[in-house]
Amino acid sequence: MYVNHPSRNRDTENKALQLATAARLGFTLPDSLITNVPTDARKFAAEHGPVIYKPVHRVHLAGEDGRNRTVWVRTVQANELDDSIALCPHLFQACVPKIADVRLAAVGDDAFATRIDTTGDHLDWRQDQSLITCSPIAVPCSVREAVRAFLHAFGLSFGAFDFALGTDGQWWFLECNPNGQWAFVDEPTTRAIASALADTLQKGDTA
Repeated sequence: MYVNHPSRNRDTENKALQLATAARLGFTLPDSLITNVPTDARKFAAEHGPVIYKPVHRVHLAGEDGRNRTVWVRTVQANELDDSIALCPHLFQACVPKIADVRLAAVGDDAFATRIDTTGDHLDWRQDQSLITCSPIAVPCSVREAVRAFLHAFGLSFGAFDFALGTDGQWWFLECNPNGQWAFVDEPTTRAIASALADTLQKGDTA
């Protein structure tokens, strides 16, 4: 038994398709570039700096000890970008000035959003979750409608959406993980998500 069909999860993990779909559906996105051309990457970084780097697709990187490594989101400067970029596509985005992050768990038509505040200046809150504080946050109507449309477009019943909460209150779409985590958020929201997922599995409601 599953919530999302595995093939739908694989489709959704395509970051290029995600960004194109999100833009079409009305989400607000940071300026983005996917490229393996070093000169284009350096030009983008110079014009939009600071920029962040993210893998285009989920990757498993093993260290010398055989253990998997995580590629954390980090800022890069134009002078750091060498010709090794030509080896594969890379995703660069303008770094959004933010006051917090938002993890939104969508289950069918229901949306459960959590504001994530981080102690100190940490770009990627996943790197040390002992530094984060989670609290419920209301979802703007435009975001809720776009989330529903995104699930429908990819044939999903569940998605974990990440947003940057801008200094002006704008919700900036970053990505959607069709298997994203949610049990780390505040307890009332965790219970609500678990209940919605249980109802979905009981009803056999796959998108």
